Amino acid sequence: MFSKFNSIPTHMDYKGQKLAEQIFQGIVLVSAVIGFVYGLVIEQFGWTVYIVLAGFAISCVLTLPPWPMYRRNPLAWQPALPESPAETAQKPETLKKKKHK
Repeated sequence: MFSKFNSIPTHMDYKGQKLAEQIFQGIVLVSAVIGFVYGLVIEQFGWTVYIVLAGFAISCVLTLPPWPMYRRNPLAWQPALPESPAETAQKPETLKKKKHK
């Protein structure tokens, strides 16, 4: 069902999403403050932009891939209910498009 490289079926859970968001915001905020202060001291706005972009790139590398630290609390999904033959016979009739006059 799952490959040997992906033993956990979900890419991320709710706690992992929260952690990824906190890491992303923290790195971007710290890089923005460092970039602003450094750019102010040397009086070069370009360095501020470079430092903020570097922080953004680092935060993307740390938060966008489905790292195992974001998949520690997988969701327990309910099993799929099997469809009865009576339900499958009724579905095509209910899905027919109505003709507009």
